[in-house]
Amino acid sequence: MRALISVSDKTNVDILAKFLVDNGYEIISTGGTLKFLKDKGIDCLDVSDITKFPEMLDGRVKTLHPFIHGGILYKRDDESHIDTIKKHGIESIDLVCVNLYPFKRTTKKTDDFEEIIENIDIGGPSLIRASAKNFKDCLILSDVSQYEPVMKAITNSTDDFEFRRGLMIKAYENTASYDSFIATYMSERYDDKFPENKSITATKVMDTRYGENPHQQGALYQFDDYFNDMKILKGELSFNNIADMDGAVKIISNFSNEKCVAIVKHGNACGFAVSDDIKDAYDKSLICDTLSAYGGVIAVGDIINKDLAQELNKIFFEVIISYGMDDEALEVFASKKRVKIITISKDKAQNKTHFKSINGGFLLQNADDITDEEVYNAKQVSKKSADKSLMDDLNIANKISALTKSNCISCVKDGTLLAIGMGMTSRIDAMRFALDKAIEKNIDTKGSCISSEAFFPFKDSIELASKYNVSAIIQPGGSIRDDEVIECADEKDIALYFTNKRHFLH
Repeated sequence: MRALISVSDKTNVDILAKFLVDNGYEIISTGGTLKFLKDKGIDCLDVSDITKFPEMLDGRVKTLHPFIHGGILYKRDDESHIDTIKKHGIESIDLVCVNLYPFKRTTKKTDDFEEIIENIDIGGPSLIRASAKNFKDCLILSDVSQYEPVMKAITNSTDDFEFRRGLMIKAYENTASYDSFIATYMSERYDDKFPENKSITATKVMDTRYGENPHQQGALYQFDDYFNDMKILKGELSFNNIADMDGAVKIISNFSNEKCVAIVKHGNACGFAVSDDIKDAYDKSLICDTLSAYGGVIAVGDIINKDLAQELNKIFFEVIISYGMDDEALEVFASKKRVKIITISKDKAQNKTHFKSINGGFLLQNADDITDEEVYNAKQVSKKSADKSLMDDLNIANKISALTKSNCISCVKDGTLLAIGMGMTSRIDAMRFALDKAIEKNIDTKGSCISSEAFFPFKDSIELASKYNVSAIIQPGGSIRDDEVIECADEKDIALYFTNKRHFLH
């Protein structure tokens, strides 16, 4: 039996090679892998001894030869195939171990296109695809994690059809992911963000217990290594937990320089506050909707200490996510069986694109960006202006509205979300829902700020805001009735600003 080993990542490959030799395999290898294995005292044949051709073109051509691919691809139970390889003196290759040039890693460390090009593997994917195609007769190892189970299967003679089929599936997943990343990198590098054929590749992080509902299956996948720094300190995350976590983390990440707390339920914000003191921010985050906060996801834009943990422990949050949690704080939740506790890094890169699944395909767009500048550079269209404190509140309201389902109205005062109306089919209903709920809870909205993620089509929302003593409003503008809206704001002595930037979220 023969095994061909040619790997970029040499982790534990010597252990695998020694095992194969001990189990009767002759090893064929190439370039750096050949040298590495020989330095480890493992006898190997140079691939050039098989092909009768030297490696050439700076290593671009090594294994692309009938003596290699014929030995992999011929059907062991097909007499014509057997006669052909005998006629041409081709010997069987029964196991192939290949992992690919580090294209992705190279793009992370350099922008040198020539170096990047040289890290596009040609022979490796060809070997993997050939071996996977003939998986019944050739074991294909395309990932370091497969070494141990393959050695175990060979030892126990359990490398049967089903086992080999699993290796085949993983092999094609790996080559598809590899090619997909190359295609995506090239199209993005040359500014073709919406190519004719869009490749999407992601790596599974975990299975979820089920999907949105118990009869659905679910799993979390990541782009690049986005979730590698996520630490699950307690509990098992569900599909819905992760979806809500995403909304909560997006909010606090938009206030990365401030201590803040965001509470999310069913994908929408139901509490938020910023403060110099994180415990104060938490206390204020409950003002908007304590009832909805129960069983929700809370994201703390700071490290959780014991004192804050004791306060958090008084209410049931299904998920607590933060930038860190000390051991004493974690111990506070030891007796809470249902709570899940997660930590993430503070600086999370945002996706450049946004996907939305629809029946038969998906929609793709540039990710929405929300900046401080769109508020602080907004156009004052009313006679009344907002002072620094009101502008800061408008900025908070604008971000929350942008990150909450449309139609959305956010009401903020002194760094605290007082009321929110979201997911409404009418903007005036969103305004009414938010402000009426605030009054029901005896929340004083006098001097507060309101943000709408899209323009007000009529002046009725301004009139309603006036009844609740709102001091300032920010919105994109752009309605054919903007003049009426502005005139109403002046009549009601409300500061009104236009950002000229809509933030629909459907």
